[in-house]
Amino acid sequence: MRQQDEIEDSSAPLIEHLAELRTRLIHSVVAFVIGMIICFTVATPIFNFLTAPLCAVLAERGQDCNLIFISPQEGFFVAIKVSLLGGLILAFPYIAQQMWRFVAPGLYKSEKGAFLPFLVASPFMFFLGAAFAFYVVSPMAYDFFLGFQQFGGEGETVEGSRSAAPLSVVFQGSAQEYLNLTVKFIVAFGLCFQLPVLLTLMGKAGLVSAGGLRSVRKYAVVGILMLAALVTPPDVVTQIILFTVVYGLYELSIFLVARVERKREADLRAQGLWVEDEDDEFDAEDPLAGSGADKGRL
Repeated sequence: MRQQDEIEDSSAPLIEHLAELRTRLIHSVVAFVIGMIICFTVATPIFNFLTAPLCAVLAERGQDCNLIFISPQEGFFVAIKVSLLGGLILAFPYIAQQMWRFVAPGLYKSEKGAFLPFLVASPFMFFLGAAFAFYVVSPMAYDFFLGFQQFGGEGETVEGSRSAAPLSVVFQGSAQEYLNLTVKFIVAFGLCFQLPVLLTLMGKAGLVSAGGLRSVRKYAVVGILMLAALVTPPDVVTQIILFTVVYGLYELSIFLVARVERKREADLRAQGLWVEDEDDEFDAEDPLAGSGADKGRL
């Protein structure tokens, strides 16, 4: 009987947490739906804003910025996709608040102070990456793609007869295809800009170290090159830009993780809990190979 009571008592908190999670999820979904409805009413201005990179490139080439629907239902689905993206952006602050209110009661005060900056930095870095993709990468990508157009002129007149005009292949873009490609750029760069936040959080949790990140730097370079080839068009300039930016974020992550380790070491030294390793010869030969967290232990 007592064992049965203990099982029921232990299951009660779990049921309460699941009920609270259900409530938070419902609130988040409602906020997302409201944001989606708001954006649906202004889907056309939002889509016009998203076409700015393409229109700027076409204007430089002396062409009109006209997109077409290739199926009757395409306009509706474009509005739905714009609404989904805009609704998520509008509702994200509220959704993040609901996530925080669910997680925060289970954290210590020090853990709250450590986790909250990352919760703020994550959306900031995502929007920074999205802005970089929209204002820098997209115009370069569309300029590359539109460079494959060919414009035919009038044929030359030969003995009173007009010869056949050269073939013209010009851009008549699908609105849905353009939106899909633009959103792909925005999401891809937004996620790439999460790298410092993710690695710094892992460093704070002790899952990675600055020395470990430095030791796999050459593998990171290969991985970043592969990423640049996958998420960008086959344009060398765009791929170099993405590689430079993401590799810069990787080096920034190493700096931030090393800073976290130095702060942890200082705190442990102040508490008298830091113990130096006896073998520091490797670090003496190469001071960049490791950090304070690699040279000491509890």
